[in-house]
Amino acid sequence: MNRWSSLLAGAALVLLWEVGCVISEVPSYILPRPSSVVLTAVVQAPILARHGAVTALEIILGLTLALALAVPLSTAMFAKPYLERALSPFLIASQAIPVFALAPVLVVWFGYGITSKVVMATVIIFFPVTVNLLEGFKSCDRRYRQMFRLMGYPFRDTMVKLYWPWALPYFFAGLKVAVSVATIGAVIGEWVGAQSGLGYLMIQSNARLKTDMVFAAILWLSVMGLALWWLVGKLAERYAPWSDGDEKI
Repeated sequence: MNRWSSLLAGAALVLLWEVGCVISEVPSYILPRPSSVVLTAVVQAPILARHGAVTALEIILGLTLALALAVPLSTAMFAKPYLERALSPFLIASQAIPVFALAPVLVVWFGYGITSKVVMATVIIFFPVTVNLLEGFKSCDRRYRQMFRLMGYPFRDTMVKLYWPWALPYFFAGLKVAVSVATIGAVIGEWVGAQSGLGYLMIQSNARLKTDMVFAAILWLSVMGLALWWLVGKLAERYAPWSDGDEKI
C-alpha cells in the first residue's frame, strides 16, 4: 500500500509539473517539461550512458575504498575504546567541513582525473558506515556478551560469532545512507574539474542552456542511487535476514 501511495504521489507530482509548464508557458531552458526530460534521457542515452559509466566507476571505487577504511577502523575503535575517544573528534570535525570547500583542494592534490572524485566519494561514504558499524558493535546485548565471556571465547571469536552478526543490520543501514549520498561526492568532484562524468555533462549542458539534458543527467543519477539502494537492500536480506525481526541471533 505504501509503495502504491508513493507511486501515485510521484505520478501526481510529475503531472502537476507537466500541466504547470504548459499553462505557464515557461521557456524550456528555465524549466523543461517532464515529458521532454524523459525523451532526452532516452534519445541521448548513449551520451548519458558513457558519462554515467564514469560516474558509476567513481562511486564503486569510492565505496570500495570507504569500506576498506571504515570496517577495520570501526573494529579497532570498538576493540580499543581509547582509539574511539581519540579519533571521534576528528571524525566529527571531518563532517563539519563543507564538501564544496574540500573538492577544489582534492583536485589540486590529486589532479583532474578519476582519483580526486574517488577520494571525494570516499570522504562522504566513510562516515555513515563507520559510525553505524561502531554503534552496532556497542549495542550488543550485555547478556550475550557475558555468556560468551563465561564460555571462554577469545575476543576474535566473539567478534565473528556475536558482534558481527549483531552489527550487520546497523552496517547495512549505514551502507544504505552511504550509497544514497555517494553520487553527491562524485558529482561535486566532477563539477570542480573533470573531463567526463554526469557532473561534467551537467556543467557543460547548463552553460549551453540545455536544461533538459541537465534534468536528464539528474534522472540518470537518481536511477543509479535507487539501484544502489535496492542492491544494498537485497544484500541485507541475504546476509542479515534477521534485521527485520525481533531476534537478532
